[in-house]
Amino acid sequence: MVTDTDGYIQIIEYLTEHLSLFENSTAPAQASETVMSAIEVELCDQIISVCSQNQDLTFNQRNAIIREVDAIVYDLEEILSGVINNPVNAAQQAFIKEFAGLIKNLFDTVIHKD
Repeated sequence: MVTDTDGYIQIIEYLTEHLSLFENSTAPAQASETVMSAIEVELCDQIISVCSQNQDLTFNQRNAIIREVDAIVYDLEEILSGVINNPVNAAQQAFIKEFAGLIKNLFDTVIHKD
């Protein structure tokens, strides 16, 4: 659906161009959310939005979206493996929010192209 598109490759390249945000970063001492949990929350919010904005999606299409999100999370775990359990800071949180929005836009594009 989306992980096999040029758009997804471009989004992953965008992430790799911004890896410096995650390397050798510091987070506030009281930070309790990890990079992974921030990714999960933002992606969930965006995918819920995709599904609620596209009520005509079939059960199978929704399942395909969930499988795609699982693949995306796996890719992110691989790319960010060294920092995935680190506390998230504000700059990382902002980037993750933007990244999740790009993923949502990609789903929207694929859904409306069909």
